[in-house]
Amino acid sequence: MAGIGALSKSTGCHIETIRYYEKIGLLPPAHRSAGKHRIYTDIHRSHLIFIRQNRELGFPLEDIRELITLAADTSNLCGDALAVVKKHLAAIEVKVANLQGIRAQLLAMSGTCESTCLGSTVSTCNLVEGLFEPVAGARTGCC
Repeated sequence: MAGIGALSKSTGCHIETIRYYEKIGLLPPAHRSAGKHRIYTDIHRSHLIFIRQNRELGFPLEDIRELITLAADTSNLCGDALAVVKKHLAAIEVKVANLQGIRAQLLAMSGTCESTCLGSTVSTCNLVEGLFEPVAGARTGCC
């Protein structure tokens, strides 16, 4: 059993994050000492490690909640967890495609600048001018 500071240190999670996860029910409530201090167990530690590793993989909190729920009942099927992972993988694939499109646009813009206006002032820079114009296929509307 450990206090929140020791739990934070052993898992790499900030104290505020631990409290937040407990508040939203992602982490089981901590036991309380006679002085009302939170006392955490190895179960809390393993849950936090699980949450942190999945956050580093980009899983949203609701997917992590679902995985924790699935893991809590050993009769759940592995395929249920796989479905959560595949859903997240599909979202990552969309993000990768979007990032590749952004990369291509930036490469084209920087190439134009290098070949036509490098060394000129910003007032005649094609790169800066291009940033003030809508890009084909870009979303319309404000920010």
